Amino acid sequence: MDMFEAGKVLKICAPMVRYSKLPFRCLVRKYDCDICFTPMIVAADFMRSNKARDSEFTTNDSDRPLIVQFASSDAQTLADAACVVAPFSDGVDLNCGCPQRWAMAEGYGACLINKPDLVRDMVRLVRNQVAKPNYSTSIKIRIHKDLRRTVDLCQQAEAAGASWITVHGRTADERHQPVNHDAIQTIKDSVSVPVVANGDVRHLRDVEAMHRLTGVDGVMAARGLLANPAMFAGYEGTPLQCVWDWVDIATEQGTPFTCFHHHLMYMLERVSSQPERKVFNSLYSTSAVIDYLHETYGPVQDCGMSN
Repeated sequence: MDMFEAGKVLKICAPMVRYSKLPFRCLVRKYDCDICFTPMIVAADFMRSNKARDSEFTTNDSDRPLIVQFASSDAQTLADAACVVAPFSDGVDLNCGCPQRWAMAEGYGACLINKPDLVRDMVRLVRNQVAKPNYSTSIKIRIHKDLRRTVDLCQQAEAAGASWITVHGRTADERHQPVNHDAIQTIKDSVSVPVVANGDVRHLRDVEAMHRLTGVDGVMAARGLLANPAMFAGYEGTPLQCVWDWVDIATEQGTPFTCFHHHLMYMLERVSSQPERKVFNSLYSTSAVIDYLHETYGPVQDCGMSN
């Protein structure tokens, strides 16, 4: 929370299922990312199983500031999960924005924007149960078609003790429609806690434009960072140094091949031709990928991908 008070627009890595795990968080932190989120974790599963806890939540001493995002429909379960991760993180976030059908069917995600009383109770219980000063409790939401309902939700969450609010500027039904900047600005003007904007952030200039249009305190990116983990440092495309940084981090941390490979597919998409992508996407081992990178792009000093 002290970071919000410093007066700069915070640059934040969004929660991304399968992708915003520890190795990727380590990578974006090298390129001016201020705060990282874990992928969304289902709080009930997390509390039910040691195996789920071990697989869903990994961190290290340099992985800070870190926000753990949970999906939950029960205040006590969320508060219990928050207490478990509190010693290893800087805050928890309640997902009120996931539009996927499975999440909505379970009472998670974007359906919670229609249950402001439940959101208020969940925020309040986490605030009351986590005995750690300065630990943040936040929510990430989508907007309603009737924006007055969104403003009411945010004001209730603030009254319950929400530290900050992230707003994805689309409704739960919208996917690729333009982000509603006016809605984000209205929410920002309606609460006194910091507000973070999310949606359509693919370059550093988009961060600056979002701040200018809405007055928000921070900007969160998802797909833009997958395509270019160095985006927040001002790079238009993924620099080769970043690619090799990923290779180093992923191999050092024992990242499973599929995850290692998929991240590189995203990073190289803008700088490779379709025939090159076809070859790269068909590779099936870490050593084959590293050989391909050496042969195609060379070491860092020969880098053709640049700022």
